[in-house]
Amino acid sequence: MQVDIWSDVRCPFCYIGKHKFEKALQDFPQKDKIDIVWHSFELDPYIKTDPDKSIYEHLAENKGIPRDQAKQMVEYSTEIAKDAGLKFNQEKSIVANSFNAHRLIQFAKTKRLGDKVEEQLFKSYFEDGKNIDDKATLAQIGVGIGMDNKELEEVLSSDAFGKEVRKDESAAQEIGIHGVPFFIFDQKYAVSGAQPPEVFSGALAQSWDEYQKKQNLVILEEGKSCSVGGNCN
Repeated sequence: MQVDIWSDVRCPFCYIGKHKFEKALQDFPQKDKIDIVWHSFELDPYIKTDPDKSIYEHLAENKGIPRDQAKQMVEYSTEIAKDAGLKFNQEKSIVANSFNAHRLIQFAKTKRLGDKVEEQLFKSYFEDGKNIDDKATLAQIGVGIGMDNKELEEVLSSDAFGKEVRKDESAAQEIGIHGVPFFIFDQKYAVSGAQPPEVFSGALAQSWDEYQKKQNLVILEEGKSCSVGGNCN
């Protein structure tokens, strides 16, 4: 069964939601039969990368609020992250555009490494203070999860996988996704936001039950037929 997740690696609640979802998935009996597909969503496609600007200054300017209020917002998400077992160091976060990071995610998905690269990008941004728009940094992240350095350099130095990013974002618009994280279970049920693990557990259970029903065909009538091997009755 497939679970589709729209997310931005600059979104604190996407990182928190990922870990809360994973906690629910860990206890799910059919966890090995769940296929997770990550999708791109840029919260601010027009943001300019600026390593010299603090996250507090960026939030204050972007939202038109005092710096102290911006700091309180950061502290609020940091506290919530603790409940998910995460230790944010957002005072180190570098203001950066996430488009190239999303291109890396799309490339990693072709190697079945989407989940691993998402985790490392989140960690790099929220905990390690790395520039997620720096191509050398992105290449290091890719190599760290087992990707080929030469392939990474070729992809990151081009515009490869940009169309895949835009395709995900167009799909989000069609579905009506206005905020992330956003989870869709078996293309039917949706959960919005960094919900408690029990919410994700309920969504997994309900979706799996209906998914199983679709897999089990009900034979209405049985008549004469031939089976493999030429046995006809």
